Amino acid sequence: MTVPLSILDLSPLVSGGTAGDALRRTLDLARRAEQFGYHRYWVAEHHLTPGVASSQPALLLGQIAAVTERIRLGSGAVQTGFLTPLGVVEQWGLLDALYPGRFDLGLGRSAQRRNSGAEEPAVTEERVVDGLLIPRSFSFAPIFKSARSKLFARLLTQPGAEPADLDAAIADIETLLAGPYTDGEGNEARAVPGEGADVELWVLGSSGGESARVTGARGLPFAANYHVSPARVLEAVEAYRAAFRPSARLAAPRVLVSADVVVAEDDETARRLAVPYGLWVRSVRTGQGAIPYPSVEEAEAFEWTEEDRKLVADRVETQFVGSPETVAERLETLRRVTGADELLVTTMTYDHEDRVRSFELLAKRWFN
Repeated sequence: MTVPLSILDLSPLVSGGTAGDALRRTLDLARRAEQFGYHRYWVAEHHLTPGVASSQPALLLGQIAAVTERIRLGSGAVQTGFLTPLGVVEQWGLLDALYPGRFDLGLGRSAQRRNSGAEEPAVTEERVVDGLLIPRSFSFAPIFKSARSKLFARLLTQPGAEPADLDAAIADIETLLAGPYTDGEGNEARAVPGEGADVELWVLGSSGGESARVTGARGLPFAANYHVSPARVLEAVEAYRAAFRPSARLAAPRVLVSADVVVAEDDETARRLAVPYGLWVRSVRTGQGAIPYPSVEEAEAFEWTEEDRKLVADRVETQFVGSPETVAERLETLRRVTGADELLVTTMTYDHEDRVRSFELLAKRWFN
């Protein structure tokens, strides 16, 4: 295949496991991903989530950088509503000072900011576009408006703090990276470390809304989340390209698209490894937060209702599961339909070696 392939890792806990286990598996997977030939290794930012250990990307990336040599490392994504631009630049400046030229600073809006305005119209009809399934959309609005979500917001932000406007946050981050930051009255501030850091800025988005438009207008590369919001991936990349203006960083649009995959030696084995995925998605969609990833046996014992199945259908049906050939073909369809310049894959399995093997098999097919 001709486009770069990269990894997004949530550092998932598994049923019966610990956060320490999950983080050690991330370090091992990152080392092996570098050996397999993956271009980037990104980690997510999730808070107050029982089944995900990647709560602090900068801290985790520093550990990964210490055990790898070449692979680009990044965030998918730092939530701009929970940290000031200076805090972001200082963290990434520190990483770049220790491991120069290896880091991608992927930015995203916090959940509170994403849901502060009117909800986007639902995608009510499933369709297939040149072989790519575009399912009905799922709305997180009820979850974000829940009492539990309000508790999380209180824990994640300072009292009285308002989530930053994405465009303003990016402007401040770019100014601090370039340096100096001035107030128009002759006063200046310099981020140390941070100013002059050789980091690559990205913005992640799940629709054709603010993230896509701001990223395009600022001439930055854009990551569209098919694995999170498959119903809106086409509108996201279209809105980004329509808004794009060349910048000092980028002369033409650059799009990365993500996908959930499970690869095994044959389709049947892969399908069995993927059985727990629906139950894991259900835990997210019901508002309890991602649970530790279940075993196949635990997932098979779960009694599904028709309502449950509808709740997770869009994610289960857009997960690419099968042999290396099967998954590579579906990824190529995703690349062709979205016009992606790069692809980013994430994989969840109960057993660590199955997850490593999934990435290894896909790399052998993709890079050879």
